[in-house]
Amino acid sequence: MQTFPKYLFLVHHPIINKRGDIVTTSVTNLDIHDIARSARTFGFEGYFIITPVKKQHELIKSILDHWNTDTANQYNPDRQSALSFIQVADSIEAAQKIIEERHGKPALRVVTGANFKEYNGKENDLCNQLKIDNRPMILIFGTGWGLHASVTESADFKLEPIFGSSSDGYNHLSVRSAVAIYCDRISRSL
Repeated sequence: MQTFPKYLFLVHHPIINKRGDIVTTSVTNLDIHDIARSARTFGFEGYFIITPVKKQHELIKSILDHWNTDTANQYNPDRQSALSFIQVADSIEAAQKIIEERHGKPALRVVTGANFKEYNGKENDLCNQLKIDNRPMILIFGTGWGLHASVTESADFKLEPIFGSSSDGYNHLSVRSAVAIYCDRISRSL
């Protein structure tokens, strides 16, 4: 099985709200913990939380610092291990630059969204592309009502949305759930 450096981005800006306006969403404690655990479980090398808001940086640092204390670490070392590879960046471009410097080549930018009308393929198609390109991958998730078009249109690959099986068409997963599903599917496709 060929493996590639994989990174996960949770983007809080630029995001759209339900009216289509560009907004910055708030960081949530659950997203920090649960997404880190999924990313570590499925072999991602890093998890970047993207927000330009300095107060949000401080909140994330406070949460991470708590789990780095001796008491918290002794109580739950697995959580500390998952949280240890989180980085915070002001923008997608800043985080992408870190990865490019680390690996010496640009990463393949992969996006997904529940409302995509067009996409490049499924997880196995993505993994075939990674084998051809032989470069790191960034799996980019949005919060709020999804990534702004400036992010999705500049992506190298758009993953097929997760389609539910609700008889009434309901299809609204939390970002934490979507991350876990995609991480598992990509892992199985490599």
